[in-house]
Amino acid sequence: MKLNTIAPAPGAKKERVRVGRGIGSGFGKTAGRGHKGQHARSGGYHKVGFEGGQMPLQRRIPKRGFRNAGASVVVEVTLDMLASAAISGVADAEALRLRRFVRGDVDQIKVIRTGKLEAAITVKGLRVSAGARQAIEAAGGQVEE
Repeated sequence: MKLNTIAPAPGAKKERVRVGRGIGSGFGKTAGRGHKGQHARSGGYHKVGFEGGQMPLQRRIPKRGFRNAGASVVVEVTLDMLASAAISGVADAEALRLRRFVRGDVDQIKVIRTGKLEAAITVKGLRVSAGARQAIEAAGGQVEE
């Protein structure tokens, strides 16, 4: 295959129909718009979702719930994840992002007491639950706010 031999498939490119160009074209006079009515008029069309005066679908369906755009995204991290993400004994948000435990758009990270922790780890800049704090300190680690 060469660049000069590439062509669209037969019938893929249709020529534009030039409407309103006389009787012989097949689209003269009314230019394919028929006689009278909303669609025959220039600018005569309805807004998106309009159903001819019937109550539109987006207004018929009951509305439910609310998602606060200003709410902060908090992700829970287990002790197991913390242990495997720790770089040279220090676990922080950057270490968790490197190991892909936490996405980049997360506002806060909270450590919860799930799983086991054997190594002494220093936790920096993360929120820690009371149970997780006990487990970290019991393993010989510390929590720095």
